[in-house]
Amino acid sequence: MADGTVTGELQKLSSGGQASGPNEFGAAKISQEKLQLLELATCELRDRRDALQREINELRCRKQQLEEDIYSSFAGKSDAIARHVKGFQEYLSGALQGLAQTVDQLELVAQPLQVQPSPLDRQQNHVKDDAIALSRPAIAEIFRPDEDLIRSCLQQFLSQPDFYADPWKLRRSLGKTDVALLEDWFFSQGGRGAQFSRGLRAHNALVGAAIIAVLGELYGDRFQCLVLAGEPEHLGEWRRGLQDALGLKREDFGPNGGIVLFDRGEALIERADRLEDQGELPLILVDSSEHSIDVALLQFPLWLAFAIRPGRQHEDSDSLSNYE
Repeated sequence: MADGTVTGELQKLSSGGQASGPNEFGAAKISQEKLQLLELATCELRDRRDALQREINELRCRKQQLEEDIYSSFAGKSDAIARHVKGFQEYLSGALQGLAQTVDQLELVAQPLQVQPSPLDRQQNHVKDDAIALSRPAIAEIFRPDEDLIRSCLQQFLSQPDFYADPWKLRRSLGKTDVALLEDWFFSQGGRGAQFSRGLRAHNALVGAAIIAVLGELYGDRFQCLVLAGEPEHLGEWRRGLQDALGLKREDFGPNGGIVLFDRGEALIERADRLEDQGELPLILVDSSEHSIDVALLQFPLWLAFAIRPGRQHEDSDSLSNYE
């Protein structure tokens, strides 16, 4: 009985071991393979993460180095460039001053050799001068044919100002001394000469506006006014004065407008030459701050230069509204 029982138990254990053993071994083997794969994948992810982190650190270092290089290089080069430009500016300024001094010292007009003429030569010269005078009208006679129209306009300027007049018409009024100045400029100087300044740049602009209004009646839009003043603020006063006195707009000032402002005489002369080549008439107004006038400017038919009265050093600034 005991032997049968033992035998049965052994068979049972034997049969049980044969049935469950292979399944447990296979499951353990699969689990081990999964763990190996997970561990391998984890290692690969860690390696990739470390590599990315190293690349990020390297890029940060390169960015910082580039920023430092750009800052130091730009700042250094810009400072060097600024020093070079400043030095060249000082050199150019000194060279121009030296050139101006040299030009001032040059004898532009050779002194002619004066020879005492004989009485016969004097008689011949008198005959020639009389012939020239008869064949060519005096410069003061240029505006004589239009004297009535000019004097009528000047008399209108003495009346109350017309603030609503058309553009390019005088909207301000003049004083008697201003009208006397204009009469002398038109009929005695023939539209070419210098007159004493009225004391204020705005008042000079008013006189210039009156000339522009009169010439507009004579020539229409076939002339252009050129204003010369060496300082930008002086040109600004001229622009404001003419704009207010003639009812103009900003587009009326410029190369294509009726009034052009210049701070250099050379540019003004070039513009006046082009106007004459185009068959137009330039009117040149010279500010009182210009102590010298280019000889080439005197060739043009219409110009007025304002001269500072003896004992005065400069013009005062004021608004045009203080004058009627």
